[in-house]
Amino acid sequence: MPIQEPMRQYPGRPPDETGRLPKEIRTYDLLDRLRIPYFRIDHERIDTIAGCEEIDRILGTEICKNLFLCNTQKTDFYLLLMPGAKKFRTADLSKQIGAARLSFAPAEYMERFLDITPGSVSIMGLMNDTGNRVRLLIDQDVLAAPSFGCHPCINTSSIRLSTEDVLTRFLPAVRHEYTAVRL
Repeated sequence: MPIQEPMRQYPGRPPDETGRLPKEIRTYDLLDRLRIPYFRIDHERIDTIAGCEEIDRILGTEICKNLFLCNTQKTDFYLLLMPGAKKFRTADLSKQIGAARLSFAPAEYMERFLDITPGSVSIMGLMNDTGNRVRLLIDQDVLAAPSFGCHPCINTSSIRLSTEDVLTRFLPAVRHEYTAVRL
């Protein structure tokens, strides 16, 4: 059995991009073009926020819980960023944004609008939402933190970004605004 190397944090993109998906490389390309510094860690596939504890420790920040939601009619779509440890209550969010009966959106819409598959949901996917179909919602606790972690559109890597860089550089570049919510 091969010895597993411990996870390590690296500045910026991987020097060897062999075997990485184009959507991950596009994420690094955009961040580099915008001159947004980031730290990266590569790891085994992680599909849940519960599996991110060690990654949080190594990155020195918390990986956000990212939920892709929609209304009953599947006409309005939302990407919610919130602290991983917080409980999500649909009613609390629905009142704040004026949307009734929110539920998790089907994977087909996630792939269509964000080019992301379940388990890899990330704010970085907004770079693929050129039609602005997805409304970004960010919990106040995420906004108050100096940094947060997310996947670069694939759940075998995670990156740490400055919250300010995301709000003032990334979101304007991908033509998305955000709504602050309190959960």
